[in-house]
Amino acid sequence: MIFPRPIPRRRTRRRFLSEAVTTLASTFAGALLFPALDFAGEYVGETAGEVASQAAGAIAGPHIAFPTAPRERISIASYPFRQFITPTQSGDLSTPVNSGGAQAAPPAKMTLQNFAAHVVEKFKINKIEPWSPHFVSKDPQYLAQLRAAFEAAHVSVVNIAVDGEHSIYAVDAAEREKAIAESKSWIDVAVAIGSPSVRTHVGEAKDSGPDLQRAAESLRHVAEYGAQKNVVVNLENDNPVTEDAFFIAKLIATVSSPWLHALPDFANSLVTLSEEQAYVAIDAMFSQAYNICHVKALEVNEIGAKFHVNMAKTFKILKRYNYKGYCSMEFDSPGDPYSGTTDLIKQTLQNLS
Repeated sequence: MIFPRPIPRRRTRRRFLSEAVTTLASTFAGALLFPALDFAGEYVGETAGEVASQAAGAIAGPHIAFPTAPRERISIASYPFRQFITPTQSGDLSTPVNSGGAQAAPPAKMTLQNFAAHVVEKFKINKIEPWSPHFVSKDPQYLAQLRAAFEAAHVSVVNIAVDGEHSIYAVDAAEREKAIAESKSWIDVAVAIGSPSVRTHVGEAKDSGPDLQRAAESLRHVAEYGAQKNVVVNLENDNPVTEDAFFIAKLIATVSSPWLHALPDFANSLVTLSEEQAYVAIDAMFSQAYNICHVKALEVNEIGAKFHVNMAKTFKILKRYNYKGYCSMEFDSPGDPYSGTTDLIKQTLQNLS
């Protein structure tokens, strides 16, 4: 998923692109039902033995029973379909136009509950990756209804792509605490809907550039909470300043928790790095990936330049690290997300087989 998702108080990713290269050079150098995504030591009760089992699981790290069939490893991200899902954020959508250049009728909307069954119908895929702005709320009753809708559609959630408004590396300790609390709240959402992981966001700070030690200290608390709840925490190479792939890889290594991993995005690093550096970046991300990656074939920058992914090369990197996790289709280019996602599925099946 490429930055941005327009959220108040956050600049867009595309606004970063003109300044990102300079910043990077100077700063960073260089069909299963619930509970189908099983974990070892999952806490399901209140007995002392069960608590001890959960503690042991937290120390050992996550153990997701990944499927081996290529099609079963594919999930569909809700982000590419943001034009068709409600709620949406103000400023997130451009006005649709038809082939003649005139304004087209706005697309029909569906809820996140509807999206699960829609994915099965359109793509014959039974796993999804919801984007946090598509959740109506974090209310337990709503989350229970959401999970019931997913189960009725025979769909599992493999990850929640979470956008946040606060910074884990801010100088202001209160701001860091807000960021930690925000990430923890989405871990609770993951538990409620049966997701084995969340992608948390490294947001900008008003008082500091990216700071490795402060970010690591904050993420230790988040990873510890994820361990308690049996939820993996992932970091993506997304925002070119705060989530540069090399910074993310170093941050994960610094925290050194089996519950904190990388979420490699196939295309994002190509936009801001040289082609050679971008594939080194993807290599660094896959070296620390566990359960989720974002498959893209193309990314477009703010001036319309296209960056094509070498799919064979990227999947070769994936296989070199013996990556067994899920591949989430995240079409993020101009054009129809339905045909784009269908093509990504086809290419993924070819490369995983």
